[in-house]
Amino acid sequence: MNSPDSRQLLLRLFMPFAAGYFLSYLYRTVNAVIGPLLATELSLGDNALGLLTSTYFLAFGAAQLPLGMLLDRFGPRRVEAGLLLIAASGATIFALSYTLGGLASGRALIGLGVSACLMASFKAFSQWYPPERLASLTGWIMASGGLGALAASKPLELALGFATWREVALALAATTLAVAAMLWLIAPEKVGDGKTTGFSEQMAGVRKIYSSAHFWRYAPMSFWFTGGFMAVQGLWVARWMSVIEGLDSGEVAARLTWNGIAMLIGFLSMGFFATRLVQRGFKLEKIYAYAMLLGIINLFLIAVAPNFASYLLWPILSICFSLSNISYSLVAQHFPPSLSGRANTALNLLTFSGAFGLQWGIGILVDALQAGGWAADTAYRMAFFALLGGQLLAIIWLLRPVRHN
Repeated sequence: MNSPDSRQLLLRLFMPFAAGYFLSYLYRTVNAVIGPLLATELSLGDNALGLLTSTYFLAFGAAQLPLGMLLDRFGPRRVEAGLLLIAASGATIFALSYTLGGLASGRALIGLGVSACLMASFKAFSQWYPPERLASLTGWIMASGGLGALAASKPLELALGFATWREVALALAATTLAVAAMLWLIAPEKVGDGKTTGFSEQMAGVRKIYSSAHFWRYAPMSFWFTGGFMAVQGLWVARWMSVIEGLDSGEVAARLTWNGIAMLIGFLSMGFFATRLVQRGFKLEKIYAYAMLLGIINLFLIAVAPNFASYLLWPILSICFSLSNISYSLVAQHFPPSLSGRANTALNLLTFSGAFGLQWGIGILVDALQAGGWAADTAYRMAFFALLGGQLLAIIWLLRPVRHN
């Protein structure tokens, strides 16, 4: 089989994987808009709504360790196409369920089904493109996720004006099947690229990553900031804007659209400028650290003065989140290429553990505080301050002086 030329790669490799990551991000954030509808229809409290939404992150995170080994063994095309069939079944179950258990099961299957969308893209790009192209390709694939977040804001709110949330979920299931078919039928595959490394050797590589001080320097920020933002973006930002800022559903959807645009700008900027900045002497470590510090300051200002320029602070926070993905490169480059896929999935496990635990935890804390007599707005602000506390400890850990032997 001859290698496809650059134009064929764009159509046959990049576009199918970009479509998969678009769906992954749309599924991740869709409950920010349909969450209030679910809460009303099924009489769900914040605790239940947080658990329902976060089951996506639980299943997604649990898949990361075996995912790295599956990608090395069977290749990104087959792994992602197969998993997307699970995502389609999850979306169908979600659409047809009338109980919290059924909805949560569907949401968990969706999380499992889209768990490979980003990591499979990284693996495929590393197979087909030279190393100097990977930074820009990362930015572009992240941008496709940003488009998915945009689709889950105002466009979704408009769609819900003439279709029910169940019909939207079924449409997503059909679209997911189409993307799986596209990956299976047209995405190229490296012949003989699969590794025959045994399970014990692969697990030895995983242990090497988790025993690395370099990995654990970035892991807390992945849990508290990247995972924390995903927890807020996927559900609580909409509740915050509704309860704290008093915005109606249309205004919330418009704000989420601006947040998505800002995140998309951040991803594109990373793709266009990251390599150039490094070539000019800027260190990725400093870019990452400054972006994380700015993000924490923004969340602090939002929590302290929620009505002060929130239309501007939330988009800036979204840009900072997009730059948090630099941590994948910073961690992976510390290990040999044979371990880079497992290094990324190991970090992704921490990220999605944070997204699951923090998304559900915010709901538990808000419900508990309101049950104790706290007003809803005060309860939400205290939950955000708790998130900020973890982020502050993580940034101190990241910025501490590191002794090099």
